[in-house]
Amino acid sequence: MALIRRDMLSQTMTLGGLTMLTGCDVSDSDAVQSALETVSRFNDRVQAAIFGENRLAPTFADALAVKDFRYNAWYGPDKAPRLEEATYRLSLAGRIADKKPWTVAQLHALPQQSQTTRHVCVEGWSMIGKWGGTPLRTFLQRIGADTSAKYVGFECADGYYEGIDMATALHPQTLMAFSLADEIIPFEHGFPFKLRIPTKLGFKNPKFITTIYVSNTQPRGYWPDRGYNWFSGI
Repeated sequence: MALIRRDMLSQTMTLGGLTMLTGCDVSDSDAVQSALETVSRFNDRVQAAIFGENRLAPTFADALAVKDFRYNAWYGPDKAPRLEEATYRLSLAGRIADKKPWTVAQLHALPQQSQTTRHVCVEGWSMIGKWGGTPLRTFLQRIGADTSAKYVGFECADGYYEGIDMATALHPQTLMAFSLADEIIPFEHGFPFKLRIPTKLGFKNPKFITTIYVSNTQPRGYWPDRGYNWFSGI
């Protein structure tokens, strides 16, 4: 009986995950959509419950990282924002002690590390890249963020917005990525930095970030507002 219950749970989570993550409407019925939203919220709770700082995404040899990382957005690369180093300022808001804006030079002066991890896109492709930057945990500590709060949110220059739970923000692999393939991250990939979270699906990795805020209110997400799972761990 326990095995049957476990199999049914697995199938239910898979149905909810696939339906929400692909954005497919199996029915326009309000009742069906309500049921799917319930399953999606259940998926979020389960994923959050099993998440932890000791559950690491796989890492790879640097030789496996691609040099020409695939561009991905709902618009073409010619329309990607060009945030200039001279004028860029990262704004801070919410439950943060020191809200002074940060310049690119100040961000690049932070202690950095690299990781070679796989980006998994909800569209069905994946790619290994080498990313360099500062753990978000380090930055949050530096600015006096309230890490007992529940969430960290992000607003971006292209109108994108996203949020993650605090456990994910403090995860050792969650990175403010300033470089890609050992070079300053290109404009089309999010200069001056993007969030790199190898424990999440790709759409949870915002780029062109202009504001970071800390809150006890769950942030909205661009694609979760359109039916995708909010937690979206992998």
